[in-house]
Amino acid sequence: MFDAKRLLDQFLGGSPRGGSPGGYPGGFSGSGHHAPSPLEQVARSLGGGGGKAAILGGLASLVLGGRRRHGGFGMPGGMPGMGAGRVGGLALIATLAYQAYQSWQANQGKPGRSQPAGRAAGFIPSADEANRMLGGTRFAPTSAADEQDRARALLIAMITAAKADGHIDADEQGRIFGEMDRHALDSDDKAFLMDVLRAPVDVEAVARLARNPEQATELYAASLMAITVDTPQERAYLDHLARSLRLDPGLVRHIEATLASAASQR
Repeated sequence: MFDAKRLLDQFLGGSPRGGSPGGYPGGFSGSGHHAPSPLEQVARSLGGGGGKAAILGGLASLVLGGRRRHGGFGMPGGMPGMGAGRVGGLALIATLAYQAYQSWQANQGKPGRSQPAGRAAGFIPSADEANRMLGGTRFAPTSAADEQDRARALLIAMITAAKADGHIDADEQGRIFGEMDRHALDSDDKAFLMDVLRAPVDVEAVARLARNPEQATELYAASLMAITVDTPQERAYLDHLARSLRLDPGLVRHIEATLASAASQR
């Protein structure tokens, strides 16, 4: 059975294959040192071949590595150092999106929760901090099924953003698919990834995955994390996505500032 949350954790360098299945609130997954998963083996094979994918960690290096260069809003250098292993990939994105959303609301004069004392914007929380931050908000999944739906949506958003400038072409897809076969990637994972990689770039389809403003904030944040915005195509894609998600321009600026701050705190 396809486990989108587990795949997202690997995507962001979080829990290892076969690791703790916990989710938030109450059971974040995490990891320490572990043997390379099939996804990581694929990434290393591709990175060693001089292609677009660099060894950045987990599936992110396989699909996004060559699209994330130093100097932009994305997470330069890969996700492992960004703390996904502390709280899991789903909670990592949710807590960063939450911080941006709360900062934007405060700037609008709207009531909201304050930033934890002594914490700078864009900080990566511990599992306990994430539980306290997200509990009772629409940034926290309401069930295991909701958790899976959210993780699947975030994966689609990130991979679609990575394809925005056309650099993951048919030849690159062929290399990725070949390495998936060689390293015995789970069939469900492979089927999902092949479907998303082969699908046309459809901004509106990504936007339709959002069920509320909070999830729209997460989808934009995840898309921004997947790339470094240094081509006109990428900037145009994000601008189109923000409009389709009906995000306030001020909120977009807060999301971008929060992720830039998170990247600088690595």
